[in-house]
Amino acid sequence: MVMKPRDIEAFFAALQAERPAPQTELEYTSVFELLVAVLLSAQATDRSVNQATRRLFAVANTPQAILALGQQGLEAHIRTIGLYRSKARHLLQTCQRLLQQHGGQVPRDRAALQALPGVGRKTANVVLNVAFGEPTMAVDTHIFRVANRTGLAPGKTPLQVEQALLRRVPERYARDAHHWLILHGRYTCTARTPHCGRCVVRSWCEHAQAATQPKASSAARGAPLRP
Repeated sequence: MVMKPRDIEAFFAALQAERPAPQTELEYTSVFELLVAVLLSAQATDRSVNQATRRLFAVANTPQAILALGQQGLEAHIRTIGLYRSKARHLLQTCQRLLQQHGGQVPRDRAALQALPGVGRKTANVVLNVAFGEPTMAVDTHIFRVANRTGLAPGKTPLQVEQALLRRVPERYARDAHHWLILHGRYTCTARTPHCGRCVVRSWCEHAQAATQPKASSAARGAPLRP
């Protein structure tokens, strides 16, 4: 089932009440640092990225400084992150392109962001939302799971879920919606065992409603009664 519009309003009101000012858990102090952190976060936890970027940003937090490290120097700072070699290569290429084409600044344009090596649609959406306040939906595994499990915005692909969310999320919640959904999926609506008992949106969730329905008795299911 797909969540009804009136339930969507209540759903996001509850998430807002739980976390009035949601924020990304990636650590950064500039738009460039945010771009680096999000690029490095693919298939890695925010915690592991933060541990690496604390070391990296202490010595290099501009495109010029990261380029000066070179491949091996950069790898030494991020080797604790999965796929660090390819991420280091993409980051160096991105720094070079930022300097050559954008004056060293992170562009506020989706096409320009996605043209940067290692930057896909999800990364661009995070940067546009977090750095520039645009109401984008960066659909990661958490958002994909929550959107489908609750009936909020079902879809078979991340793009389908993203497009459904953009249509269905009320405008007043759109800017923070992706943070609420990520954090809800990370800490409450977890993959293997969702914590429905302490979920603030369980009243409007298809999965929670199904999970709490009493199981039919054998007689109710039509099973023959024993003599």
